Order: sequence, then structure tokens, then C-alpha cells
Amino acid sequence: MSIEIRNIQKSFGNFQALSNINLDVPTGELVALLGPSGCGKTSLLRIIAGLESPDVGTILFHGDDATHRDVRERQVGFVFQHYALFRHMTVFENVAFGLRVRPKSTRPTEGEIHRRVRELLDLVQLDWLSDRYPPQLSGGQRQRIALARALAVEPKVLLLDEPFGALDAKVRKDLRRWLRRLHDELHITSVFVTHDQEEALEVADRIVVMNHGKIEQIGTPQEVYDHPSTPFVYQFLGNVNLFHSRVESGKAFIGNLPLEVDAKDESNNSTAFAYVRPHDIDIQKESNIQSAFEAKVIYIHSLGPLVRLELQREDQSDIIESELTRERFLQLDLSIGSKVYVQPKNIRVFLNETA
Repeated sequence: MSIEIRNIQKSFGNFQALSNINLDVPTGELVALLGPSGCGKTSLLRIIAGLESPDVGTILFHGDDATHRDVRERQVGFVFQHYALFRHMTVFENVAFGLRVRPKSTRPTEGEIHRRVRELLDLVQLDWLSDRYPPQLSGGQRQRIALARALAVEPKVLLLDEPFGALDAKVRKDLRRWLRRLHDELHITSVFVTHDQEEALEVADRIVVMNHGKIEQIGTPQEVYDHPSTPFVYQFLGNVNLFHSRVESGKAFIGNLPLEVDAKDESNNSTAFAYVRPHDIDIQKESNIQSAFEAKVIYIHSLGPLVRLELQREDQSDIIESELTRERFLQLDLSIGSKVYVQPKNIRVFLNETA
């Protein structure tokens, strides 16, 4: 089932939670709503589910207006961050709950309920836990049971609100890979909320980056990471170096390195910000190119196969963060105080008024 979100606005008192949100989610796509706390992503998810009503705008499910449709009529499965399992019910009864509370006219037979629940427990690879109670399960197991319960009612849309936020890093990583494989098998239209950039980049077909109740950018994980459309997206998705510059004759400068600026002539003399990822900071021990500038190593931190460096520019204007492979670091034979020459690559410049 496709989802169309048109001109959605939502306020809570004087707080504008959502402002003119427009988004299309095609049938079978897995979309991540990504952004910091308070950006409006959970409010949007709850409006899609029917748990909140928009002040303005329309929600369409497969072309039909569902804006004022009751949550029970939307054929939506909802998975909460903190599982919301019934502690007094077994795993089996938790998964069966949505089927048992259906109106008598649409309620499956007891045999069909048993078949469906066993099928789902097998799908989430927890059929051996059917007689246990939620307090007897790990966090990862409880989250998978919550997902099985949401799938039991055969939803057309699956909505997940920070589904792995309460889990430790190792379990989160395992579960998000598992969710991706499960989605590829079931192809249910899915929207999940997260503030974890790595999670969104690994799991989603497309990412919707939100900030202050608005959409900053929509694109595939590769598009939003490699080609951020705003300074906010650049800074939110991974580490980034920020260089302060000024536009002269249509160019911004980092040291002696001239950068093209996509702006009109009147942008001359305006300030600009240049963004570069740490892995795009090239380091040499000797200056062999005119555009490189001098810096000093002030901090070294080993991160497994990577080594993170902090560099101080010669004019002490900016701290630069660089990431090298361990092999490259050993080849350069660097230590704190080493003088190096820096050449940024894949730089994106934003004028101050757009930042």
C-alpha cells in the first residue's frame, strides 16, 4: 500500500511540530524518518498511524483519503520503542492478541490463530519461546515479539517508532540487519523513526531527513550522505569539518585552495562555510601541491582499523579532523607535533545566508 502525505501541519499549543510536510512512500518501500529529538518525526509517524490528527493536510493510503479514518480501520501495524508487550501474557498470547480482539465477524478461528501465530514466531526465529513471558526475554527478543504481534493482523503498512533505541549497540546492529532481510522477504510498506544515522543508512531504501518540523532532504542513503543539500544534513549525517571562508571574485578559499561557489556576483565579500568529511582530508609529509596548507598533529586516537587525527592549522583558525587507515598512518609515521600538509577533497561550499 502506498502512502501520500500532503501539506501536513501540526501544532501543540504554540509549538509548531510539523510544517507543510509532503512525502510519497511507494508500495513496498522501507523509509526512515531521521532527525534529532523534537524534529517532528514521531509526530508524523503517529499522524500516519491515526494516533494523532493533523491540523492541516491529507493522508492518502493507496489513493484513498485516510486523514480522518479511525486507527483500527487503517490496517497499520505499529511497533513501539519500549515493546508495549503484555507482561501477564505468554509470547504466544501476545502475538495472538490482535487476532483475538477482532470483531466476531472477522475473527479467525482458533485453529487459524494458532497457525498464524506459529508461522510468525517461526518468521522471527523465536518459535521456541512461545510459552515464556516478556520479563523472561532479552531486549532483542522482546522487540522481535513486538514486531511479530504487529504483523499478526496482516497490516498493509508497518510503522516503527525508534524500534531499536532501547537496545545495546551489538543487539541493535544485529536486529537492524535482521529487519532489512525480513522486509526484503515480506515487502510491506514500512516507515520507521530513528535518530541513529548509521541505522538509517544501513536499513532504509530512502531517508527523509527532518529538522524543526520540516523536511531538509529526501533521497537514498548514498544520495543524502554523498550529496547533502543543506548544511544541516551535512552535519547530521556523520562527522564533518567546517571551514570558515569569504567569497572573493566568485571563489571561496581554504588556505590557498580556491573553491567554486554556485552563487551570483553579488555574493562577493559574503562569508561562506565549506564542509569536508574527515576521510576526505588527504595528508602528506611534504608539500608537493600548491593548494595544500600546513598543519600540526595535536591528537591521535586509534579506532580499530582507522586512526583519527586532530590537526591545528598554521594560522590556528580551525581544528581539522582526519581519518586514515591504520596502514596509511603507519606509512606516514606521524606523532603528536608532526608537521603535515593538508589537502581537502570533495568539498561543498554554502554561503552564510543559506547556512
